[in-house]
Amino acid sequence: MSITESDTDRAAPRAEPESTKRRDIIDGARRVFFDKGFDGASMDEVAKAAGVSKATIYVYFSSKEELFEALVLNDRARSAEHLFEVDTSTGDVASVLRRIGISFMTMMVQPDHIRLVRMVIAVAEKFPRVGRSFFDAGPCHGGQRLAALLRQQADLGRLVLDDDLADAHLFLNMCQGKLAKELLFGNPTPPTPAQIEETVDRAVRVFLAAYGAKA
Repeated sequence: MSITESDTDRAAPRAEPESTKRRDIIDGARRVFFDKGFDGASMDEVAKAAGVSKATIYVYFSSKEELFEALVLNDRARSAEHLFEVDTSTGDVASVLRRIGISFMTMMVQPDHIRLVRMVIAVAEKFPRVGRSFFDAGPCHGGQRLAALLRQQADLGRLVLDDDLADAHLFLNMCQGKLAKELLFGNPTPPTPAQIEETVDRAVRVFLAAYGAKA
């Protein structure tokens, strides 16, 4: 008896986090979820968008919830890889914070990010694990990354911190101002780079007034 492609896929081990087929499924799911929303998306549509059979999807993901959770984790991990890539050994602390804040806010106001946050909020009550996964991989992980960078600056004598993690979240929240919330609640016009810079510069001034090392 010949072995079909779907038979081979069905026999494949479930733990293949970096497999090409798994990435194709997540990419297809991203297009469908962003177009139809979580409730409106079907696994048939995801299979068509990914160029695989529905049976193949279930080799890697047991449900639509699990697939959406994988999409959330994948997107947040990719964002985290680039979010805080700054050279903290050179320049003054204000410049370091400014670069981090602008990078963070440029990502936060992207249309795909806003759509993803809206979907997570919509499904979090029904599937709290998805909401928790988003928080852990996004805000929580971002805060931890920034806390480590703030500690480096404190070790260089540039900051005097109260609590690394709490101070990191405070800075990120100040960088957002009202810009991200306006988009989440329906403002169709994204902020300009100048508006992002103005909000971040204000956050940097306030943060350094509280935590900057005094001469």
